Amino acid sequence: MEQQTDISVEFAELKLANPVFTASGTCGYADELGDFMDVNSLGGFTTKSISALPRKGNPIPRIVETDSGMLNAIGLANIGLDRFVEEKLPILSNMKPAIFVNVAGQTIEDYVTVAQRLSNEPAIAGFELNISCPNVKKGGITFGTDPVLIKEITSAVKTAAGRKPLMVKLTPNVTDIGQMAKAAIEAGANALSLVNTFTAMVIDIEKREPVLANRTGGLSGPAIKPIAVYMVNKVYNEVAKDAGIPILGMGGIRTANDAVEFILAGATAIAVGTWSFVEPDCCEKIIKGIESYCLKQGVSSIKELIGKV
Repeated sequence: MEQQTDISVEFAELKLANPVFTASGTCGYADELGDFMDVNSLGGFTTKSISALPRKGNPIPRIVETDSGMLNAIGLANIGLDRFVEEKLPILSNMKPAIFVNVAGQTIEDYVTVAQRLSNEPAIAGFELNISCPNVKKGGITFGTDPVLIKEITSAVKTAAGRKPLMVKLTPNVTDIGQMAKAAIEAGANALSLVNTFTAMVIDIEKREPVLANRTGGLSGPAIKPIAVYMVNKVYNEVAKDAGIPILGMGGIRTANDAVEFILAGATAIAVGTWSFVEPDCCEKIIKGIESYCLKQGVSSIKELIGKV
């Protein structure tokens, strides 16, 4: 009898075919990866950030490559809620993965507006609350570094989201990420996603000025993976495990081996971001690689690996 393995997972009461998501901001609003891979093979898809009103984002240059990674200072540029509903929802309604909309804003009311508008849309499985973007002066990381504000915004958006699960995206740019995770869970978060990018800078030594017009940007890619794995494990052991709250782990994932590291650290699912720019079909390869790993290890269900480091 041929050995089989089950790589499906339960994430915030959603049944996913596999634990692989796209990371917000790296794969567009819907089917932009469709020319390179079967988007329907994904377990989950997280949209680019959506705010109540359109945003132009930061001035250029706003992306720079670094050793083993990249910095971005996009500044949450997006088409806004109205165009998202009119242009993207019809596409998303035909997609199989669980669709999470990444919600951004400058005020709590901004976030609530987006969640309320989309709370009854059947194409949307849930929301990812973006309180960790380091590249905007208002909103974003301002909320994510203060546990009191985390509780306030999480509670408000959770109410606005209705029955849809709310995932809170945490910033690594804090002294104690466990404290921030605890605040989000106490306020009603159904899941956590971590980590977002690390605030960083690249300097042009000829011009003697920062390369990015925003001066700083968010560092992502392979360079941050060991720190991200540590933070996922810390949050899992200190807060999420006992609370029964799943983690979407991310930060420098390129291969199935990277994905398994995050799962062993405590992530129920993982998200691939920066590497999609290098290898647009890497998610499909990671899904197949996870299945192969489980078969070689004699693991009947991937759920057996969560937090088993």
